[in-house]
Amino acid sequence: MTELRATLSVWSAVGVSVALMAPSMAININPQGTAAVVGRAVPLTFLLASVGVLLIAHTFVRLSQRFNHAGSVYAFVGLTLGVRTGSVAGWLNAGTYLFYGAVTSTAAGIFLTDLAGKLFAPKIVPEWYGFVFAWAVLAGVCWMAVRDIRGGTRVLLVTEGLTITVILIVAAITLGKLMIRDAPGGRHVDLSVFTVAPGTDVSNVFLGVVFGFLSFAGFEAAATLGEETENPRRDIPRAILGTAVFGGVFFVVVTAIEMMAFGTDAQGVQAFAASQALMGDLSAQYVTPWLSWVIVIGAVFSAAACCLASIVGASRLIFALSRDGMGPPVLASVHVRRNVPHIAAAAGIVAVALIQAAAWVVLGARPFEVFTITATAGTLILLVAYVLATLGAVRLVFVSGETRVRRWEVALPVLGLALLGYTLYRNVVPWPAGSALWGPGLAIAVTLGAVVAVAARPAAARAAGTRLLAQQGFWETD
Repeated sequence: MTELRATLSVWSAVGVSVALMAPSMAININPQGTAAVVGRAVPLTFLLASVGVLLIAHTFVRLSQRFNHAGSVYAFVGLTLGVRTGSVAGWLNAGTYLFYGAVTSTAAGIFLTDLAGKLFAPKIVPEWYGFVFAWAVLAGVCWMAVRDIRGGTRVLLVTEGLTITVILIVAAITLGKLMIRDAPGGRHVDLSVFTVAPGTDVSNVFLGVVFGFLSFAGFEAAATLGEETENPRRDIPRAILGTAVFGGVFFVVVTAIEMMAFGTDAQGVQAFAASQALMGDLSAQYVTPWLSWVIVIGAVFSAAACCLASIVGASRLIFALSRDGMGPPVLASVHVRRNVPHIAAAAGIVAVALIQAAAWVVLGARPFEVFTITATAGTLILLVAYVLATLGAVRLVFVSGETRVRRWEVALPVLGLALLGYTLYRNVVPWPAGSALWGPGLAIAVTLGAVVAVAARPAAARAAGTRLLAQQGFWETD
């Protein structure tokens, strides 16, 4: 069986997008990477990322109103810029989701190591336990990913919703104490968090924005359920746009509270960057210590849910590409009873574990270094896929004579392209040194590998194009 059945509601689509974005995990561990680059201006960086994501969301909304396909970016780009370009975009997006599987399972391992350290103190828990915990999480994700996705998406929504609720309660209490100046160290509401500190290069914001995009990554994942959703051309756009808007408000507001609560001076920024779980630390300082345990445990489940969503997204892309002849046929199999591409999902889990093992054994990387490297690589690859999707949207909507879209909307994808382009440029120029080069280096290697692999199989690309066009009922584009 190589076809998926349409059985999912809009909430299932929202569940995958929100879970892959994983706000409760992201808000605890992603802003630290930004603070190391831009200092106190973390909320400014997330505001810029929010603008970029909303511009990109316009692209996905317009494309998902026209097409519904498990391949998401692969189909969107393939039907607008040509199937070879679409295949490259599809493999890049699948690669991103696999890197994010490594990011999120490693994050869960880091959180669990931190919890174990607190539980067994004063004994020291070795850092490498983070990998063991990460692989335990992967085993659980594998068990869920090869089963009926409806149960999995319910787990994603409930887990993420509960943790976000607790985080918002802590954020509200913290903000209240900052407003009445009842915060530790005399900290208070300080809007300087939306400005770059003197002595910091303003262009560094575009280095830090990678972690902003990382926090949003996956907001478009609902598009991979285009063949499994009951009313995809209505529900998928709603899920994508709703997730992007929610993420923008959540990340900007909560990162601002976090930075103000830690303090905007050098000492506060240093403590912020060194935190292993930002909201967990704030709940201990501003609310009650036991609540920090609740938040970190919730972040573990959020990371695991995000890992599951990453594998769900990757497996659908790999399935779609393989079904159309751009990958091994065995990966195009669908479980007859469970209605999931189970072999593609299992292959994705193995790939994630191999990425982590290689980084640990070959590079000698620690868990947080693996998190940073895979996060940077995955995000930069994703931005390339976003560029291709945006170019495709411009061609389809504004060049091919589409009459259902207002002409002024062309400004939105153009602005999105400018932001994406400069972000990519700033992350490779000047070329990073030391361990910082691994993320961009991997991104470039994977991108070139995808281009070469697709170019080496022109006959398969033509056959894939024929199938893709026949399924969607559109004309050939190359």
